[in-house]
Amino acid sequence: MKNDNIKKIRWGIIGLGNIAAKFATDLAKLENVTLVAVASRNPHKAAEFAAQHHSQKAYNSYDELLKDPEVDAVYIATPHSFHKEHTMLCLQNKKAVLCEKPLAMNASEVLEMIALAKENNVLLMEALWTAFLPHFIYIVALVESEKFGKLKNVDADFGFLREFDNENRLFKKALGGGSLLDIGIYPVFAALATLGTPNTIDAKATFFENGADSSCAMIFHYENAKATLKSTLMEETKTEAVFKFDKAIVKINGQFHEPSTVMVSQNNKEELINFNYKTIGYNYEAEHFSQLLRENKTESKIMSFDRSLKIIQTLDKVREIIGLQYGS
Repeated sequence: MKNDNIKKIRWGIIGLGNIAAKFATDLAKLENVTLVAVASRNPHKAAEFAAQHHSQKAYNSYDELLKDPEVDAVYIATPHSFHKEHTMLCLQNKKAVLCEKPLAMNASEVLEMIALAKENNVLLMEALWTAFLPHFIYIVALVESEKFGKLKNVDADFGFLREFDNENRLFKKALGGGSLLDIGIYPVFAALATLGTPNTIDAKATFFENGADSSCAMIFHYENAKATLKSTLMEETKTEAVFKFDKAIVKINGQFHEPSTVMVSQNNKEELINFNYKTIGYNYEAEHFSQLLRENKTESKIMSFDRSLKIIQTLDKVREIIGLQYGS
């Protein structure tokens, strides 16, 4: 039942691709939030998206949306290389920002974004939705409680096969395309969230003809643990995350980064844990962000600035090892 005393958060969306459509679908299932505006430089796309997702307004420029006093929060789902530019634009207009992962192209950009958010006292959060999903929160709680002893190994992969197309955002190096920033961030996040920052990193990659990485294999070394991670656009993989503890093996089943099930294997017994998801999964981060706004918070404790910095710094380190550079 809707509580009329709870502040309704009014959302805008910039970048109207597939992820934005999924986000808008889940946003509609939340109480005390509403989609008031969407923006695209393609007028037809803006109008079509607005009609499909019941947005009150469709703008043909991002500036128009950001000048709308009825917009409280903006979800940014543009290509990676535009995240900093569009986030800074929102923050300059005092709009709270939920920006898709990766927060930016490198740590230097992320630091600039955080600095402006703090300067303007405006909420900024990276939209790494996995961090808010109940099954992943369950895994993190197992690690912290040491219910099954110490965590010794993390094995996580994310891979699918797509025919190379240099005009597709996924492959376009100038937009941050390639496996690492697009999907490799998820295995990397799984390791960082459970084992922390590694002492050393080994990494190797393969590349498309345009210089974007087609696959990346990583090993994170810790004092008493190891993470073996992989991202690839060259083959279908199980896309699982396996956590090996002293006394049990816990696996997030296929598509570990999105709503999934967990298998706990202990003493030759297996237990399947079903989290009974009813949505695509974007509602969890959207509700968390909306509540932060209601409480006048400017930073999330779950996806904190420090956490986003550690993620991008780790990705920067991997890129340095494999010799992957964006831009000039």
